[in-house]
Amino acid sequence: MCGRYASSRDPLDLADEFGVDETYLAAPLPASYNVAPTDEVYAVLERPAKPDRPQQRQLRAVHWGLVPSWAKDASIGSRMINARMETVAEKPSFRKAFASRRCIVPADGYYEWYATSQTTAKGKPVKQPFFIRPRDGGVLAMAGLYEIWRDRSIEDAEAPGAWRWTCTVITTTAEDDLGRIHDRMPLMVEPDRWDDWLDPTHPAALTLLEPAAPGRLEAYPVSALVSNVRNNGPELIEPLPLTPAIEESLL
Repeated sequence: MCGRYASSRDPLDLADEFGVDETYLAAPLPASYNVAPTDEVYAVLERPAKPDRPQQRQLRAVHWGLVPSWAKDASIGSRMINARMETVAEKPSFRKAFASRRCIVPADGYYEWYATSQTTAKGKPVKQPFFIRPRDGGVLAMAGLYEIWRDRSIEDAEAPGAWRWTCTVITTTAEDDLGRIHDRMPLMVEPDRWDDWLDPTHPAALTLLEPAAPGRLEAYPVSALVSNVRNNGPELIEPLPLTPAIEESLL
C-alpha cells in the first residue's frame, strides 16, 4: 500500500520533465511532505484528440482517491487511493480507467511503516516510518489511473465543482530490499515507457508494468512526526540514524 508520499517539485519543472503540452492549474499546489488521501496532487495525463486540437499531454491538479464514474458520491475516493496491479484490468472500479485513462503521479518519494520487534505498553509493535525514494534523487513516476466524476447534485454541468478529477496509484509486490519494510510498493513507469503508458489508445498497457529494478530505490528511517497528517515540512524526510533495534528487526 502507498498511503502517504511527498511532493515538493515546482509544476513548471514537472511540465518540462514530462513533456507536458498544457498545464491546467488554477494555482500551483503548495509543496507537501505529507500528502494524504483526498489531497489535491499533480498528475500527468494525456487527453484524447478533439476536433479543435490533437491528443494533448496535460499536467493537472486532481484529488488522490479515484471516484469511478458510476459512484453516487465522492466519498468512495478515500478507499480508492491504490489499485493492485494483479487485478487492475478486471476490477469494476478500475478497468475502464485502466483501458484509456492512465496517468503518472509524480512524487519525491513515499512512506511506509515497519513493525519493529519493540512493543508499546499495550503490547503492540512499535511502527517505524521509512521514506523511500529514487536513489539518484530523481522524480518518482508512479503509475496511476484517473477518472472524471460528475457531481449530479450540481445541476449546471458548467458550474465550478460539477466535475471532479481523481486518481489512484497502482501497487505491486515489493522487491526484496523493500519487501522487508512492506510487502507492497507503487509501480514506477520508466521514462522510455512514459509515452506508451500515457497514450489512451495503447492496446497493451499491462505489458508496460514492471516492478522497479532492485537497487533503484533507497529507504531510510524518518521521524514519527509523519504519522500525523497535521505535520508537514521538509524535516519529515530528514533521515534518522538506523538504530541497532531497527537494523536487527530488518534482518
